[in-house]
Amino acid sequence: MSTFDALLGRIAGRSILVVGDLMLDHFVYGRVTRISPEAPVPVVQFDREEYRLGGAANVASNIVALGGRVQAVGVTGADSEAARLLSELQALGVDTTGIVSDSSRCTTRKLRVVTTRNQQVARIDYERDAEIDGAIEDAVVASVVEHARTADAVLVSDYLKGVISRSVARACVKEAERRGIPVLVDPKVPHIDYYKGATVITPNHHEAESITNLRIRTADEARTAAARVRSRARCQSVLITRGEHGTWLLAADGETDLPA
Repeated sequence: MSTFDALLGRIAGRSILVVGDLMLDHFVYGRVTRISPEAPVPVVQFDREEYRLGGAANVASNIVALGGRVQAVGVTGADSEAARLLSELQALGVDTTGIVSDSSRCTTRKLRVVTTRNQQVARIDYERDAEIDGAIEDAVVASVVEHARTADAVLVSDYLKGVISRSVARACVKEAERRGIPVLVDPKVPHIDYYKGATVITPNHHEAESITNLRIRTADEARTAAARVRSRARCQSVLITRGEHGTWLLAADGETDLPA
């Protein structure tokens, strides 16, 4: 059995608490046959539309597909997009009782206008990316505390859309430590100092370069960068994803260059 197969086997049946920025990806498809006489832009004749789970919601969906059980914690607006997102998560069997509704925000939605030839014409982002605070932040922290009690791992999915505040990140790490379970972080560079004490953080090589001010083109450069990321983030392990070059894992008990 490969290492990858072994990891997949460990997910099946486990309860994963996913904390992060829940999104909807909205695709509008149509045909382009002319340019508008009002401005030099294509006129898209509507054909169909579809919605997909995005951000932390997509992470939750992927875990379910791998056989895991998911409890989701995040924030939505009090709008029709929130109803759609919750309905789609619930249809997958995701526990959505930890998701907090905030009437002052809209549910994050990425609207993409795409031609039938799969060419993207435009993208419109519906979002409010200010960090949560006050009663909403308190409610999210309380949800983390409650749902971590029955989780086998905590996964922080940070897209810089406001849910992962310093207090929320701290609660994730603290509750994971209390239960003796791992906390994994898909990070964003501006929040690197939020993740102190995490078990693993998983920057891609561009994020690792930004965190360390190092260029990463070789395995040796990945090794150096991983050590600096771990020192900066004060976490236990670092997994740098390098696209077609595989990944570099700096763990507490050693380091490994994993091919793509």
